[in-house]
Amino acid sequence: MTNQTIQVAIIMGSDSDLPIVEAIFPILDSFGVKFTKNVMSAHRTPHDVMELIKNSEENGCKVFIAAAGMAAHLAGAIAAHSTRPVIGIPIESGGMGGIDSLLSTAMMPPGVPVATVAVGKSGAKNSAILAVQILATSDDDLAKKLIEYKQNMRSEVLEKDKKLNS
Repeated sequence: MTNQTIQVAIIMGSDSDLPIVEAIFPILDSFGVKFTKNVMSAHRTPHDVMELIKNSEENGCKVFIAAAGMAAHLAGAIAAHSTRPVIGIPIESGGMGGIDSLLSTAMMPPGVPVATVAVGKSGAKNSAILAVQILATSDDDLAKKLIEYKQNMRSEVLEKDKKLNS
């Protein structure tokens, strides 16, 4: 795989999702994973979503990350038109604290899976790590970086424990 290949396509249902989704960018950058970012609506631009999926796949995309609130159909629409893994980030919107988006993203029919992460920014961060984990199944360099990442997380927690108890 070349460094120029776009490995992850990030699609937001609205530009209002950007404050959540932007938590993904530095994580993917830190692993050297190339990505695109777009705003597309499953309901308002369905044909454009299909075209984006097709173009992304033709350009080497291996994983889609979709962020959407309210009805949150974007991840499912992508999964319906692709055989690539799709990770859905439910975005809090409306008056239900994101539970509506969570359920809409997670409750997919058999044969059309969407890996669903937590609502909001922690979910966005986890979507980036999950995408890297998927890519690392066929990329030894990424697998090594993931091991280092996990070791660094462990060290940070142990350091906090040490400070607490000193």
